[in-house]
Amino acid sequence: MMQRMHAILSRFSRSQAKQRRERMINNVLVKSVNTNANGTSGYTVKNGPNKGKVLGHITVKHPNKSYE
Repeated sequence: MMQRMHAILSRFSRSQAKQRRERMINNVLVKSVNTNANGTSGYTVKNGPNKGKVLGHITVKHPNKSYE
């Protein structure tokens, strides 16, 4: 009984360690997007048919400004 549980626990431990290493590698390899660059409050698309568009643009309506 103990050997069977040991095998199961060691296999689980190895798989968890492998997943943890993969997550750490992904964090290092993924570059963050350049948000709030050049005065925008979103991400500007650099390539493709939507080049130059700002995605996720955040706007705040101020109570002291009138919007038409």
